[in-house]
Amino acid sequence: MTDAAALPGQPRGLVTSGPATARAVNVLAPNPSAMTLDGTNTWLLSEPDSPLAVVVDPGPLDEGHLRHVIDTAEKLGKRVALTLLTHGHPDHAEGAGRFAELTGTSVRALDPALRLGDEGLGESDVVTVGGLELRVVPTPGHTSDSLSFHLPADRAVLTGDTILGRGTTMVAHPDGRLGDYLDSLRRLRSLTVDDGVHTVLPGHGPVLEDAQGAVDFYLAHRAGRLAQVEAAVEAGHRTAAEVVAHVYADVHRSLWPAAELSVRAQLEYLRERGGSA
Repeated sequence: MTDAAALPGQPRGLVTSGPATARAVNVLAPNPSAMTLDGTNTWLLSEPDSPLAVVVDPGPLDEGHLRHVIDTAEKLGKRVALTLLTHGHPDHAEGAGRFAELTGTSVRALDPALRLGDEGLGESDVVTVGGLELRVVPTPGHTSDSLSFHLPADRAVLTGDTILGRGTTMVAHPDGRLGDYLDSLRRLRSLTVDDGVHTVLPGHGPVLEDAQGAVDFYLAHRAGRLAQVEAAVEAGHRTAAEVVAHVYADVHRSLWPAAELSVRAQLEYLRERGGSA
């Protein structure tokens, strides 16, 4: 058995519903898969003594899950007052409209198409509900609309799919761009250095206790993959599918379609910078 403390980011162990920090409770959605890991982490956030809560990423359109989120809040003496989205992928956002109906809340997101209500989300926005403070951190790359949420009182950051609790994420080309993603990772790293963030509350997988270690692992992983892709192109592998078969041979074939999106993003990145792609 591998010691969790030796793994990138120091994962907290099994992924379960329940408290993660003083202000964050996970309600795990029943949608496990190779892409979603144990399922989508729906985050219920509130000040301990407040009757109001914020939900980040209601998850898939699953009536049982959405009602479970509400029931969890009510058992804690909370009322959901606002819904936020890290990005628009269905495993995070498909249930948002129905959840808004059930809770009577607005939905705030970067993408106007995902919003319900007049307010969106953007850089430097601070969301406050019942004394809870969340700072919006744009982190494009996985998708163009990806956001993270800095929870300063818990020295934590909710990362959606930008950083996962296990493994690595894809750059969903053409909407996602590798250059943006690398910049976003560096921005998250600055939170660990300048703002004391040490906990990652990811969109999938376990909570990570070493935020800086997780970001450093992601940056090193991306640099390594980029070097492998460039070497594969120099060796004559021209199409994204050929590069995937060569570079991602150690990855299960069920993940190759996602890997191909990342490879397309890497090839574009190399071309833009005058590389060998």
